[in-house]
Amino acid sequence: MIRFLADADLNEGIVAGCLRREPEMDFLSANEAELEGVPDPEVLALAAAEDRILVSHDFHTMPRHFGNFLQAGNSSPGVLLVPQRLPVGEAIEELVLIWAASDADEWRNRILRMPLP
Repeated sequence: MIRFLADADLNEGIVAGCLRREPEMDFLSANEAELEGVPDPEVLALAAAEDRILVSHDFHTMPRHFGNFLQAGNSSPGVLLVPQRLPVGEAIEELVLIWAASDADEWRNRILRMPLP
């Protein structure tokens, strides 16, 4: 089962829209997880501890921190990077599809940019 964690920078409309479309979806908001001001390495560790794929808009620092996290011998459920310019509706559709049609192991230790090819 796929579970998501929203990074503090993720548009809350994406989380709300996913949960409106699929109420059974397990998508923890950054607000619920109290991630405001939490450094990227700690966010990655929290996502790993809770076995949640991190969903973020952070193309600047997250890829580097993700690489460092893996190089340190850690395992990650994965990271999905959502461009700010991607329409919210399209981001919601992609995340719902990932949740409904894939297995959590497919994303392990991977960082991918949405939309997926």
